[in-house]
Amino acid sequence: MRINSFEEINDMALDTLREVGSIGAGNAATALSSLLGRRVDMALPSVRVMEFNEAVEQIGGFEAIVSGVLVKLGGEINGIMLCIQQMDFVNVVTGSMLSRTVEDFRELNEMDTSALTEVGNIMISSYMRAIADLSGIKLTMSVPSHAVNMLGGILTVPMAAFGNQSNHVLMVGGQFKCDNVEVHNDLLLFPDINSLNYILHKLGVL
Repeated sequence: MRINSFEEINDMALDTLREVGSIGAGNAATALSSLLGRRVDMALPSVRVMEFNEAVEQIGGFEAIVSGVLVKLGGEINGIMLCIQQMDFVNVVTGSMLSRTVEDFRELNEMDTSALTEVGNIMISSYMRAIADLSGIKLTMSVPSHAVNMLGGILTVPMAAFGNQSNHVLMVGGQFKCDNVEVHNDLLLFPDINSLNYILHKLGVL
């Protein structure tokens, strides 16, 4: 049975996406641990369908300044995935990879943004590769792009592309510990409706 919007995703489908997220989180933890040179443990991610404004408020509000990494999805599906990085996450990355921390996003330099882009790409790739491996979907991902901006500004790109199809988004909330320091990382998945149906069909829940 085809669904026409995110709101129609049922509990079984969400449970499957959560299991996929768990695999992706494990892969991300292994990759991040190697990259950061620190122990990384990731909890089972929360996977929720949220109304756009609700998701924004959950992360911090439209005017919250964040670091964002965006990847366009292609191949057999069409969509965008965003990794939203807040200051605690940023300083774990820059502190581990570059031995420096910042108090303001304006202090980020080119090396900082390069490290954040690489880590964001790992987070996105880990989740999407888990979907591809379990479903057999042929997936391509663009070169990641990075921006520091208000959250509302960063989200204008996926909303301009897919906002006419739904005002909901699939939010994958990640919580992990790096040497027992707890930080958060949020992934937002914006597939078009045809791609969403294809993913759920290939995962066997539609």
